[in-house]
Amino acid sequence: MPDQTAGTLTYQQRTTSRRPAGTLYRGREGMWSWVLHRITGVAIFFFLLVHILDTALVRISPEAYNTVISTYQTPIMGLGETALVAAIVFHAFNGIRIILIDFWNAKYSKIMFYVVIGLWVVTMLGFAPRHLMNVFSH
Repeated sequence: MPDQTAGTLTYQQRTTSRRPAGTLYRGREGMWSWVLHRITGVAIFFFLLVHILDTALVRISPEAYNTVISTYQTPIMGLGETALVAAIVFHAFNGIRIILIDFWNAKYSKIMFYVVIGLWVVTMLGFAPRHLMNVFSH
């Protein structure tokens, strides 16, 4: 082991480094926020792609359009609509959080993540039961 003179680190001090200070994306709330934001963004993108394609069917074949639309009126698609709304709501609230971090202060990032989760839960508790009652009552 090297000597512990002023200005030098021991082998143990060099190998047991801590997490870099000030980073938001190292396995904590910031990382999960980033991951969920990307996943919901990709899911919303693919929904929009399918939506544009199925809406374009009306110009090609109205019968094909009606067939596709009738498949959307199933309970499975109702659950998919609930997941879509959940993704959109999280993506929107987290987007506002990201804007606040960029223009305000990253010091409150952890608190804002939990506020986003809380707002998401409250919004989904208001939406999901009512929507699912409509889906399964027909």
